[in-house]
Amino acid sequence: MKFTDLGLMPELLRAVEDAGYTEPTPIQAQAIPVVLAGRDVMGGAQTGTGKTAGFTLPVLQRLARHANSSPSPARHPVRALILAPTRELAMQTHESVVTYGKYLPLRAVCVYGGVDIKPQTAELREGREIVVATPGRLLDHVQQKSVNFNQVEVVILDEADRMLDMGFIPDIRRILAMLPKERQSLLFSATFSEEIKKLADNMLKSPQLIEVARRNTVSETITHRMHAVASDKKRHLLLHLLREKPDMQVLVFVGTKFGTARLAAWLERQGVNAVAIHGDKSQQQRTEALEAFKGGTARVMVATDVAARGLDIDDLPHVINYELPHVAEDYIHRIGRTGRAGKPGDATSLVAPEEKPRLADIEKLIKFKIEQVEITGFESAGRDEERHGRGHGHAHRERERHGPRVPVQLPPTIAADGFDFGKPYEPAVSSDTAPAKSEPPKRPQRPVAALLGGIGKK
Repeated sequence: MKFTDLGLMPELLRAVEDAGYTEPTPIQAQAIPVVLAGRDVMGGAQTGTGKTAGFTLPVLQRLARHANSSPSPARHPVRALILAPTRELAMQTHESVVTYGKYLPLRAVCVYGGVDIKPQTAELREGREIVVATPGRLLDHVQQKSVNFNQVEVVILDEADRMLDMGFIPDIRRILAMLPKERQSLLFSATFSEEIKKLADNMLKSPQLIEVARRNTVSETITHRMHAVASDKKRHLLLHLLREKPDMQVLVFVGTKFGTARLAAWLERQGVNAVAIHGDKSQQQRTEALEAFKGGTARVMVATDVAARGLDIDDLPHVINYELPHVAEDYIHRIGRTGRAGKPGDATSLVAPEEKPRLADIEKLIKFKIEQVEITGFESAGRDEERHGRGHGHAHRERERHGPRVPVQLPPTIAADGFDFGKPYEPAVSSDTAPAKSEPPKRPQRPVAALLGGIGKK
């Protein structure tokens, strides 16, 4: 099937061709005709399947009748609202809207937190047909009365399961309550929990269910492997892997913000161009790091799970899990950054002994065992270390290093006169005054007056 078979208008087909695409992905082939028909959609698709274009292209076509070049803000009310859980995903979606809509006089704006709100407010007041936003910042604009939803025709909720994880569902419900009742609604999610189903019941009307793959499955184009290694050897193994393929770009996932910054700084000291991206970085810093990685200036990007979704990097060949995620589903989102749109990808995990339970959860979720590959010099930790390890990657210190545990012998305590300081104290008694051992000691008699029955004078 070609994009020309989907009923898209010439302006959109031209933009798709400029982007280098000729054949739609499975979810695009299924979703585009349904969205063009005006139906609600409940879509189940893994990251990297092309679902962003699957809803962006038909929405642009449905709004094309409103396209105009008038400078009046009144001629450019909000017609479509796209909600995303993270700034990165919102930026990626906005980029897709601009890319595919470049031959249509439709205006779009991306609204997210972490930056000055004033430029966004100015854009909204100039008039924008398409608003891509994160929920929190959008509600800030609602409070400032810089956005109006009276003429919204379509709302798209992307990565609904991620919205749930981040606690955005109450905000989503508030926003949905402000929208016109008569509208088209699209909901996309990698998983469908009970909470997501309840949200879909309230948001969608007789939706068309589109699932292009089983939930919690991974792309068949991705090769998986793991290296068992002690925690304190992980960074050296990572450096070894990077030096084996010096021209390869790598996205490395770490569990904490502190660990991310620390690893990126260490790689820089080893001569590897690396950048870090995590929640404590400002939006400008995150954007600069992402652009450096996309442009090839930085060879390695070290990231927390904030980058697991919403990063669209062309031909990213390799993802490394420096630390396994605590939630098995996050493994799927992490490795979804590679092997996108049918291209080959490679996913490597560095697994410490204390991470074995997480590995078991991941293998249970994806329903196959990840191949273990040993690298000389970085073999798996021994059984004793695995059994006694404290989870910090430090080898267990053998007891012999501190000496054997034996009873302590104190030095002699006999004084020159023969007194033994090591025995309990006993008062000395003479032999002539000592009472017989068989008789208890007698108290001396006291004289008593005669009137009291004592001994008187004769």
